[in-house]
Amino acid sequence: MASSPARRRRVVTLLALAASLAVAAPAVDARPGGGGGMGWRGSKTFSAPPSTPTSPGATGPIQRSQTSPSPGFNNPGMAAPSQGRRFGGGFLGGMLGAGLLGALLGAGFAGGLGGIGSFIGLIFQIGLIALLVMLAVRFFRRRQEGAQPAMASHASYARSGPPPQGGPQGGGLQGGMNPVGGGYSGGARPQPIQIQPDDFQAFERSLTEIQGAYGREDVASLRRLATPEMVGYFEEELRANAARGVVNRISDVKLLQGDLSEAWREGPVEFATVAMRFSLRDEVFERASNRHVENGPQEAKEFWTFVREPGGPWLLSAIQQGR
Repeated sequence: MASSPARRRRVVTLLALAASLAVAAPAVDARPGGGGGMGWRGSKTFSAPPSTPTSPGATGPIQRSQTSPSPGFNNPGMAAPSQGRRFGGGFLGGMLGAGLLGALLGAGFAGGLGGIGSFIGLIFQIGLIALLVMLAVRFFRRRQEGAQPAMASHASYARSGPPPQGGPQGGGLQGGMNPVGGGYSGGARPQPIQIQPDDFQAFERSLTEIQGAYGREDVASLRRLATPEMVGYFEEELRANAARGVVNRISDVKLLQGDLSEAWREGPVEFATVAMRFSLRDEVFERASNRHVENGPQEAKEFWTFVREPGGPWLLSAIQQGR
């Protein structure tokens, strides 16, 4: 028996309602790092870097690292990158799907969509579920923020004068002495260090060179600019692109704003974490036909951590997302 026009309209209305309430999956950035947190920050690997004027909001956690947290370390950021999305999107989407299936089979959440009362009841239940999901997400976010007690509040950010000129993109990083404390690595307590203008220019050059090398799939250059761990992650991403038959081309990288989050020494090894807001042209093409597939974000805000041994160059050792 053919469905009545009223029933078809009801099903179409439900589908439109579900589409409007569905929780969309966040876009994954194609540039190096894929929009996630990865790498190594010494004893601070699982601690959020202090916020800065460039990135005053919360910092995304390290999600991939060859370093394991110390025993008893409470690290909410160790969850898989998509766990938060699965909680909201999977749970709510499953309930919506159940309701739509019930509508198509002649029964809704609470036993049928035959009348206007059932339809209003379905809308009410969907709204209630959405409210419960939103409250739960807020609860877990507050717990995560509470687990890392206001690292930014004692960042003691200080400027050392105008930004250095002559960097490759002219945006300029600025920073100064930034006391830090807490944590151990190999028995050596982190000690604050001073970052010089030449160091900031090196960080800015690394931003441009690493993005460019990634876009060219130039692994040899990436090995010169980053730690073996970071190069391993980049190679995984490049292999995934190749498997999809696409290539991610990055160009026109320009530092817009940057400053120091923290800088420290652990034994003979020095670390520096800088917040950088930069623009770029991030595009994906089909590898075989060179057909343009999609555009990535045109501006990004990230924390990059660099490490160096005595007498050695600064190497990229971690990327985290800023806000």
